[in-house]
Amino acid sequence: MRNNSLIEIHDHPAFPPLLRDLFTDALQSIWGFSNSYGAIAPRLRALIDQLGTHQILDLCSGAGGPLITLAPRLQSAADLTLHICLTDKYPNHQALERASLNSTFSYESRSIDAANVPADLPGLRTIFSSFHHFNHLEARNILADAFHQHKAIAIFELANPALKTMLITCSIPFLAMFLSLRARPFRWSRLIFTYIIPIIPFALCYDGIISCFRSYSQQELHTLVEGLSTPTYQWDIGEDRSGLLPVTYLIGSPTQTLSAA
Repeated sequence: MRNNSLIEIHDHPAFPPLLRDLFTDALQSIWGFSNSYGAIAPRLRALIDQLGTHQILDLCSGAGGPLITLAPRLQSAADLTLHICLTDKYPNHQALERASLNSTFSYESRSIDAANVPADLPGLRTIFSSFHHFNHLEARNILADAFHQHKAIAIFELANPALKTMLITCSIPFLAMFLSLRARPFRWSRLIFTYIIPIIPFALCYDGIISCFRSYSQQELHTLVEGLSTPTYQWDIGEDRSGLLPVTYLIGSPTQTLSAA
């Protein structure tokens, strides 16, 4: 059972924006280096083909998220040009602006709460490594909103309390310190808060461990979607074990539509 009382450092409203941006920058470097979600690309690609959509609305993107790495694989398999809109409650404006230099991506400069998505933002909704941030009521509301609006949603989580995942999570600070030397654009603040005052490595490790304990089990995901199924909307919950770490997924999709917009 997930622990709702645990709070991640970068989630706290009092966490300084400068440090939050450095945190999401470091996390983005790790996503790009590790390609941790590469194994789920075929599953996500199949969903895109099934829906016939060309729009993805990524929630809780941070500094871009795993879709930055996954996009070429998703794009190459689709007969249409994908458009991915990146959003976050605390948007890392500089990082998202850099990501939007790629014509596949755009970003929302306003704060977007995944539990209250504005109606003017269309597309297949995706959430990577962030669903555990929401308590049961918020998580239920996110799923219910997609269901009632007949919107497709795909949620993927690496975090889980398995020993292997926890051990790899403990190595993240060292990987972040290695990648920070190559991160661009250069920022003195990144060096200061990574090496001299190592707040970023500590927050990555602490938040990573806490994420493992806050993650939803498959049984809990089934509980969250109870009462949200109809003949025209289906849920798929499972675990993909084809990569280095297992990825828990929850996918909701309309069954009688060719558009996720």
